[in-house]
Amino acid sequence: MFVLVNLIVVLGMLVVVPAGLRLVDPVRLAPVRRMWPMFAAPGAVALWLPRGAVATALAVVYAIGTLVLAAQAPRRLIRTRSLAPAEIAVLTALAAPSVAGLALVAERAGHELFGFTLPILALTVPHFHFAGFTAALVAGLVCGAAAGGLARFAALSVPLGTLTVLAGYFVDDWAELAGALVLTAGMWAVALLTWRDVRGAEHDPYTRALLAVSAAVLVATMLLALSWAVGQAADIPHPGLTWMAATHGLGNALGFALCSVLAWRRIKDMKESAV
Repeated sequence: MFVLVNLIVVLGMLVVVPAGLRLVDPVRLAPVRRMWPMFAAPGAVALWLPRGAVATALAVVYAIGTLVLAAQAPRRLIRTRSLAPAEIAVLTALAAPSVAGLALVAERAGHELFGFTLPILALTVPHFHFAGFTAALVAGLVCGAAAGGLARFAALSVPLGTLTVLAGYFVDDWAELAGALVLTAGMWAVALLTWRDVRGAEHDPYTRALLAVSAAVLVATMLLALSWAVGQAADIPHPGLTWMAATHGLGNALGFALCSVLAWRRIKDMKESAV
């Protein structure tokens, strides 16, 4: 399972995060984006080394990079002075990888941080790259492109659901289930808005196909996440972690995250070329 998880994390570190940063603010975040490979490459290597001092040191380098990125959130807030739903989603996206960075350092050091087992820490790393960074970022982009209460709900519920899931780690499985419910509702709202409002006829067929795949995948992957959370809380049969990594994890990484950032990059390029 963890070979697949590591591959998913590498995709997040080296491809999805830097591509997402271009969508947030290509000018002001350009210095961070240019430095990002210097942080992400050591982090990616750390995943494949045995736990110990070398892996931990490389993970620390990546964690520093995530803190540099997280520092952009208060800077953006001071500049924009906005707590509009789309902005809250973007601020969450900038801060979320720092949770993944901390979890990676602890897991590579073999330290059960806050009492969490090493497998849970290992799974926290992809969760806060994709549910934390990508999902919040896309929710913010969708909110900016689609008007109405559902768009604002999506932009607020995705960050709230992600943070509630994190809080649930410290409380119990029922609190984590509550977070999963909120996050699922938000992601399904993102899927609906993407399919209905964003995937317009003004886009080329390739962009429309990427948006369609990202929306359709979310319906299935979040249903899997919800079934796992319900099973954990109610102690009833549910998919195992290996199955979840191969379905929910891989689907979100390739079908949702990668397709979404590619589609939104094409949308952004189209708008810039039209100016």
